[in-house]
Amino acid sequence: MSRTMAITDTDLDYLESLHGKLAGAFASIDGEGGRDGIPIVATGVGRALHVLVRATAARSVVEVGTAIGYSALWMATALPADGRIDTIDPDTARTDRARRFWDEAGVGTKIVVHSGKALDVLPALAGPYDFAFIDALKQEYEGYLAHTVRLLRPGGAVAVDNLLWGGRASGARVDDRVPDTQAIRSFNAKFVSHPQLDATILSVGDGLGLGVKRS
Repeated sequence: MSRTMAITDTDLDYLESLHGKLAGAFASIDGEGGRDGIPIVATGVGRALHVLVRATAARSVVEVGTAIGYSALWMATALPADGRIDTIDPDTARTDRARRFWDEAGVGTKIVVHSGKALDVLPALAGPYDFAFIDALKQEYEGYLAHTVRLLRPGGAVAVDNLLWGGRASGARVDDRVPDTQAIRSFNAKFVSHPQLDATILSVGDGLGLGVKRS
């Protein structure tokens, strides 16, 4: 089996240093997320989402899990002027904060928040979408994926965060969140063998799943 070299924190710091310090709304969200213990994507995942949205020439995105808007900001800044993100989250206190950041960055008009539980909202969306991002309740990942695959156009892509689950999925870390870990392991096995996707999991951030819907 082919293996790559082990990536160290020094390697990751070097890669991040190439981009320079975060500024504006990006820096504000990153700082507040860390300060307030709000789960947001790693900056490396945010950069990957930005590039993926550009690479797929996406104009329409559906996101499961808004939090305070970090991942949506990375994707929205990659969209064309007429692009749109439908993002779903039941926590209105957090999404209200997200709107302020998006407006600060000049992308607020591209993002529509659907306040509610994703498994209630997703069935009501029509699509088709060019890109989807999943980062919410781990035990509901399989349900989110079923809906997003339906909503994606053929050739559309889906990204999923936290598939290494902080080392718990592989057993590298003591499993202190058993139900979530079991859900992630089940999801990972089904994701990479999904009959409607060409999919893999990349060692980016906390494990980033990436799949493309087959024609």
